[in-house]
Amino acid sequence: MPAIDRERSLGTCVSLVVALVVGIPCAGGAQVRKPALDREQLLAAAREIMGAQTYCALITVSDTGRPEVRTMNPFPPEQDMTVWFATNTRSLKVRQLRGDPRVTLYYADHAKASGYVAITGRAVLVDDMREIQKRKRAYWDTAFPGMKNLVLIKVIPERLDVVNYQRGAHGDPETWRAPAVEFAAAPK
Repeated sequence: MPAIDRERSLGTCVSLVVALVVGIPCAGGAQVRKPALDREQLLAAAREIMGAQTYCALITVSDTGRPEVRTMNPFPPEQDMTVWFATNTRSLKVRQLRGDPRVTLYYADHAKASGYVAITGRAVLVDDMREIQKRKRAYWDTAFPGMKNLVLIKVIPERLDVVNYQRGAHGDPETWRAPAVEFAAAPK
């Protein structure tokens, strides 16, 4: 290798090491990964994705162990990332949740390709009328006349995966695994 090429290679290596240690961009096209987002930044990135969606997918487990997916209209996540829904007490999802409370929620806007949020956790069925009244939506008068056959689903998160390109929450470059936040295990 000519001396000039060795010097360029050495210069590129030194630039890369400096960039990695100091965290500055370097010449020659080398890309330096930004530091991982902390828990609060990941939760903010998740809230941004979730807040931009009217609907999300609720995935339950059938009595034969198969995943069942349906579209739901969630309430905004609470401070602890608990998510609430309303549904009919006679629905298949209620029957499935009584048999197996494990769920996944999936939020994404595929048209904008902004990222996604997946929350795994446990669902609790809530029929407390005070809680129902606190969360009442206008369309319930039509969907649930006299508030009959209405039950709330409270999803208590155990893990949250988030990809939010705008906020810098990217999957691992090798495994593509999304950044995650672990929560205390929900009661069984």
